[in-house]
Amino acid sequence: MELGVTSFAETIPSHGDLIGHGERLRQIVEEVEVAEASGLQVYGLGEHHRPDFASSAPAVVLAAAAGRTSTIRLFPAVSILSTDDPVRVFQQYVTLDMVSSGRAELLVGRGSFIESFPLFGYRLDDYDELFAEKLDLLLQIRDSGSEEIDWSGRFRPPIQAQGIYPRPERELSIRVAVGGTPQSIVRAATRGLPVALAIIGGSPDRFAHLADLYRQTLRDSGHDPDELPLSVHAHGYISDSNDQAAQEYYGSYAAAMTRIGRERGWGPMTKEQFEWMRSDEGSLVLGDVETVAAKIIRWKEVLGIERFELHVSVGTMPHEKVLRSIELLGTKVAAIVNAAG
Repeated sequence: MELGVTSFAETIPSHGDLIGHGERLRQIVEEVEVAEASGLQVYGLGEHHRPDFASSAPAVVLAAAAGRTSTIRLFPAVSILSTDDPVRVFQQYVTLDMVSSGRAELLVGRGSFIESFPLFGYRLDDYDELFAEKLDLLLQIRDSGSEEIDWSGRFRPPIQAQGIYPRPERELSIRVAVGGTPQSIVRAATRGLPVALAIIGGSPDRFAHLADLYRQTLRDSGHDPDELPLSVHAHGYISDSNDQAAQEYYGSYAAAMTRIGRERGWGPMTKEQFEWMRSDEGSLVLGDVETVAAKIIRWKEVLGIERFELHVSVGTMPHEKVLRSIELLGTKVAAIVNAAG
């Protein structure tokens, strides 16, 4: 069972002054260092184009982190492929893979925020079609036996017998992030791609049918599910006790979720909602070491996952508390999860 951490480099404090983007990005590099020192296998950094998230160029920040680490694998969480150029995305993460000596992965998605669409001149009406077309181009670039490719589509100028450089030293690992739509599961599985499920609300049990659909579609498409592991991304936090974890996490989490929810027509986050979310049936992986480990083990049993990625800081928390949560995940939780088999 692989364990790791993700972040959006958020700058949404529940109190006090707004943290600067530069300071937050430097904190991210330190988080990666602590994650590696604690024994975690992966770290992912999101892509956003708005004032409350500092990371619009995750490949650059991950390259900086690669220079300060030696074993931890690094990936975008996610690269918004719909509004980017697959050629540039491929080039950036192949380059990251080279400078990190083979430690880069690529996680692509459609994006749950929409700021990048008007910023880069795309229409939301093309939301799904953009991703499907660009995913196929990305895979053609990776899987082509030739340096030169020919391609044409709706959303990008054609490519005519042109090479894409640098050429990878190994096959770049590409996963697809899925928020809960069966169509996205089927699209990834028919192409033989690993999937990362984002579970940030509701009961994780309701995602079991998506895990089953993924594995069945893989088999129907001629792929071996054992070779294409399923992973999960979820919000959470670890402290010395369940009550302490809830007390330390609630303020920043409620502030962030209320702020984002206001944009999407949701009501404000309430304490009652939060208490249910941190229950055994809820989506928050939050509490002391034993509680968090038990929840991850249960999700592994229900969903058959082989990797769990904890998104610690949803709203900005004190940096030292984030670092300690990462350390506890790698040094304490991991031991219990791995002992369970």
